[in-house]
Amino acid sequence: MKNQTLQDEEKVILLKLARRTVEAAARRNALPEVKLAEYSASLQEPGASFVTLTINNNLRGCIGALEAYQPLVKDVITHAAAAATEDYRFLPVSLEEVNLLKIEISVLTKPEVLTYSTAVDLMNALIPGKMGVILKDGHRRATFLPQVWEQLPDKQEFLSHLCQKMGAPGHLWKTKNLEVFTYQVEEF
Repeated sequence: MKNQTLQDEEKVILLKLARRTVEAAARRNALPEVKLAEYSASLQEPGASFVTLTINNNLRGCIGALEAYQPLVKDVITHAAAAATEDYRFLPVSLEEVNLLKIEISVLTKPEVLTYSTAVDLMNALIPGKMGVILKDGHRRATFLPQVWEQLPDKQEFLSHLCQKMGAPGHLWKTKNLEVFTYQVEEF
């Protein structure tokens, strides 16, 4: 998805489609079929999305892609189903949970390289609440959506937790120049 915003009607369409998808996945039914011609040009464009499922503000599943590889409408279906059934941190969503779920969709801008020299430079370049961050070290990588800043508002703590999510020591960002990318999201 380019750096354009979706119309309110398009957001409603994606949220309804995500809910239908989660319910179908919980029932072990076929996922909704998509006929691209029935959707707006914005929803037909390649887009990268994350679908986050919560119950009473507790994470229940979150799966997505950092880069666009399919039409946005299909991307949301793919990640809604995966968030409901494939997030390794949780059991698959049960049918009883479907109506309790809050579904949030985040549509990502294209990640951009963040160039920095020191750990202090890195911290100074980050904008809490606005930037999603990807850390990469060789074959390992991890991301936090901009919404994660709400739980981890301290930049050092944010970066340390992101290193740990990547499977690296929490202090790695202070001692090694990692590849860093940032992006923004439109969440709804």
